[in-house]
Amino acid sequence: MIYEAVLLFGVLFAAELLFDVSTQALGQAQLHYWRNLYLFLVLGVYFTYFWGHGGQTLPMQTWHIKVVGSNLQSVTFKQACIRYAASWMWFLPALAISYALNLPRSTSFVLCLVGLVGWAWASKLDKNGQFLHDRLAGTQVIAVEKKIRVPDTE
Repeated sequence: MIYEAVLLFGVLFAAELLFDVSTQALGQAQLHYWRNLYLFLVLGVYFTYFWGHGGQTLPMQTWHIKVVGSNLQSVTFKQACIRYAASWMWFLPALAISYALNLPRSTSFVLCLVGLVGWAWASKLDKNGQFLHDRLAGTQVIAVEKKIRVPDTE
């Protein structure tokens, strides 16, 4: 997750810069919700594209894991969209509570961490160790063999 977050920082930075430049609205509060929706969609495009085209983001390639559908088939666009939307359950309950109770950011951050740990722990309740978002989408994360590079001998 940390490696993915580092890469997503660059993706979201570029996307937000594009949004701010195109709307000429750097810092305008009334566009806050539109910006958030736009960034949500940018993340959705990022993940659904990579999951649907090879089943791996760059960090997933590094860790030699892959998202596949049932019977180890490629992930469909519908499955990728369901998986993306459902994966927000890692954060959504904590964010909703924080918003409803108007909690300070530091408390919201801690609440998000508790939610992350809770969601990860919930996979231990599944007989196959799957996360709920994979169950809902009909996908699974599998390990892939590491490709060994043979150097050229010429």
